[in-house]
Amino acid sequence: MNLIYVAKNSSFSFIETYSYPDFYRYLYMMRNWLVFILSVAFPALSVAQSLTFSGNSLKVIEVNPEKSSGLNNIYVLYSADGVSVSYTSPSGNKASWYKFGYLGAAHSELIGSTQNGNTSSISELEGNMGYVVEDGDRSYFFWITEYKPYRLNLQSAEEAPDQECGASLINVSGSGDPIYYYTINGVRKTLDRQIHVNYYTQEWNESENMPNFVNVEQTASFENFQNEYRVSPPNYCASKFTVSGDRFLREWNWESEVETSVIQPHSVDARTFAKVIGDDSSDNDAGSNQIGADDEEGLGGSAPCEISFTAFVTDGVIHNEWQLTKDPSFEDIEYRFNTQDLDYTFLDEGVHYVRYIGSNADGSCECISDVYQVSIGASQLLVPNAFSPNGDGVNDEWKVAYRSILDFNCWIFDRQGHEVCHLSSPDQGWNGTVGGKTVDSGVFFYVIEAKGTDGKIYKKSGDINIVKYVGITNSQQ
Repeated sequence: MNLIYVAKNSSFSFIETYSYPDFYRYLYMMRNWLVFILSVAFPALSVAQSLTFSGNSLKVIEVNPEKSSGLNNIYVLYSADGVSVSYTSPSGNKASWYKFGYLGAAHSELIGSTQNGNTSSISELEGNMGYVVEDGDRSYFFWITEYKPYRLNLQSAEEAPDQECGASLINVSGSGDPIYYYTINGVRKTLDRQIHVNYYTQEWNESENMPNFVNVEQTASFENFQNEYRVSPPNYCASKFTVSGDRFLREWNWESEVETSVIQPHSVDARTFAKVIGDDSSDNDAGSNQIGADDEEGLGGSAPCEISFTAFVTDGVIHNEWQLTKDPSFEDIEYRFNTQDLDYTFLDEGVHYVRYIGSNADGSCECISDVYQVSIGASQLLVPNAFSPNGDGVNDEWKVAYRSILDFNCWIFDRQGHEVCHLSSPDQGWNGTVGGKTVDSGVFFYVIEAKGTDGKIYKKSGDINIVKYVGITNSQQ
């Protein structure tokens, strides 16, 4: 019989023929696939404690692989030359050894081993190879990495000539190829070498007493050696960059390290704040609690409205500019102030837009703040015609209600035409006294001349009725 027929399904609709040698290879392949399927369906208990390496001059470093790899462990040896590995079966079984490469465990090959009691060993350990130990119905999958061919060698580091905004670029000379391993189903993975770049940057500190940018140490970790490292956040302050690695040389106390000279900051960042100066507006300011109340920043109200704008910046900011406009797109900018902090008094009615821009020395990097919206209301002047200065704490003072009034003069006269009071600001009032004595009930007369910040002229006059009983209700004209 020269051929063997193998049915591929239960209906015998698909049949393959094999010669005797091919058939045995087919059975061997099916056996390996069964081992692979069982290892995925029934994960083996870890037997790492049952493995012993000998002949190695440096300690074997154990790495936990991704669960999806199907590997129980990865072992990193500096060199596999002269290294042997032994497995002691907890149940006293005679273990079988297999090895596999980039095709995965389904294509593993049986390898010879020596047996001494319940301990089996292989003496010619190969680096960058996968291994399977079968102990009865259990299988243990691991990968051996030989580090020596990939040893990291760092020679120098310097600032890259072309920098980016928002990142720092460091050029490094040296060598160290990526270290790969293969999963049990033949997928290539990269072993993380954890090459570190240490430097200083600045972070925003929200301290209530002194908010500001502060210097902090930063560590960026990279999987492989690169001739250029891009780190983010960038060094917002002057800093040296130290490149060191890798994780395996660290454990063997052979860490390689290089350092740049001091590198000045290229990128910039800022935090800005705005606050109305003298926010405790007079209670007769008709705009103090109305204008701008719906704005995101809550800025504005009655003119004149003075607002303090403050910028906190990182060390790389050389040029400061506050921009003010009525154009929300900032295509038509009315004022530019080259200062880090700005106090500005808004007089004109309408909505104003303010933002901050900070840039580095050559203007190649800039940071732009959020837009502050300042709403200034139209001028308004309302005059009460009565009040009751009787000391009960209610309506004891005569005051106008106003918004966005720039110039103001008010004269109050008695019935004989004598001036009893003069007010030069709309937030001032008359308490109903003359010469320190409260006047009697009666009618007084006022004359007001004022000008709004929008240019509107006010000329008002009328009666002021003084009553001494509680509960008076003022009408306004």
